[in-house]
Amino acid sequence: MTQDAAHEYEVLGSEEVYSGRVISLRRDTVSMPGGGESVREVVRHPGAVAIVALDDEDRVVMVRQYRHPVAARLWELPAGLRDADGEPPLETAKRELAEETLLAAERWSLLTTTYSTPGFCDEMVLVYLAEGLSDVSRPDGFTVEHEELDMTVERLPLSEAVQEIFDGTIRNASAVIGILAAAQQRATSPQLRPVDAS
Repeated sequence: MTQDAAHEYEVLGSEEVYSGRVISLRRDTVSMPGGGESVREVVRHPGAVAIVALDDEDRVVMVRQYRHPVAARLWELPAGLRDADGEPPLETAKRELAEETLLAAERWSLLTTTYSTPGFCDEMVLVYLAEGLSDVSRPDGFTVEHEELDMTVERLPLSEAVQEIFDGTIRNASAVIGILAAAQQRATSPQLRPVDAS
């Protein structure tokens, strides 16, 4: 895919509106094509990782977790914020897999990267494929709390997970993207980027 030369969207001014524990919100004034300008609200996010952990029977490890903004328990991939200073994303993925599912993986691949909601948020999610699963203990110092206290973990055949996307049972964006990417990887063996790419 090629990108054509186009208008440069210069930030003419920026104001922080809110700074929270995970996200912050700023208001940018941006130059528009034709000489005008417009205000854009931008949610800043540290980024995240998600893991398609496939066992030797091609079952995907799923977690079911309550998500307050949508007031529902969602089927998701093991995942987590990239909020540990200086931690490479692959290490975050390994840590999150162990914390949420008590699993480690022998082989890791980067399936894809995705912007969750680029219309207003800069969150980028790196979606990894983890294979060669084995049981591990929870990482030292990690305490299960909040929504993770009633989080459940299940394994679902990859083909069933794909169908559950089309049925509307799996709706979490990272899970939809990761499961479909893993199914396509199994079907056509596309060349994946290096595991440390972004």
